[in-house]
Amino acid sequence: MAQKNKLQFIILGLLNQHPLTGYDLTKAFDNEIGEFWQAQHSQIYPQLKRLEDQGYITHEVTISGAKLEKKLYHITATGAQLLHTWISDGTPDLTATKDEFILKLYFIRTSRDPRLVPMLHEQRRLHTDKLEHLQARLKTVFPTKASQTENYGHYLILQHAIGREAYYVNWLQQTLIAIPKAR
Repeated sequence: MAQKNKLQFIILGLLNQHPLTGYDLTKAFDNEIGEFWQAQHSQIYPQLKRLEDQGYITHEVTISGAKLEKKLYHITATGAQLLHTWISDGTPDLTATKDEFILKLYFIRTSRDPRLVPMLHEQRRLHTDKLEHLQARLKTVFPTKASQTENYGHYLILQHAIGREAYYVNWLQQTLIAIPKAR
C-alpha cells in the first residue's frame, strides 16, 4: 500500500487551528509536534506549495515591520474536509520507531560488553532530561482542567509521551541494576 503523506495532514491540522506562516509551521516542529513527528524546513515549504496548488490551503500576503512580506496560510473548506476524512479513517498500521540506541543495543553480544554500561547511563540521562522537559510542558501548556479539555488530543499526546519516557527511564534503571558487576 502506498504510504500516506502525513506531513500534509499535520500542516492542515495546524492551519485548522489558526492561520500560520511557513516560519510558524516550522517552529511548531521545534515544540509540540516535534515531540512525536519530525519535519524540516526543506520539507514544509514544498508541501505548502503542493497543498495550495491542490486547493487545500490559500494564503494572504501580510506585512511585518517596515516592509517584510510574509505569507499567512489558511485552510480551505476542501482542506478541512480532507483533514476530517483523514482523522476519521482508521490507523491500522503500527510503525516501528527509529531509535538508534535500540539498534546499537541489538548488536551488543554480552552483558559484560564494556560499551554497555556507558551507553545505558547516557540514555538514562537523556531520557530523564526528556521526561523532566515533558512534565514541565504539561504544567505550562495545560495548567487547568479547562485547558486540558479545550485541547484534549494534544493533552493525551503529552500524557502518552510522559508515560513513554517514564517507562524508558525505569527500564534503563532496572537494566543497569541487573547487569552483573565486573569481577
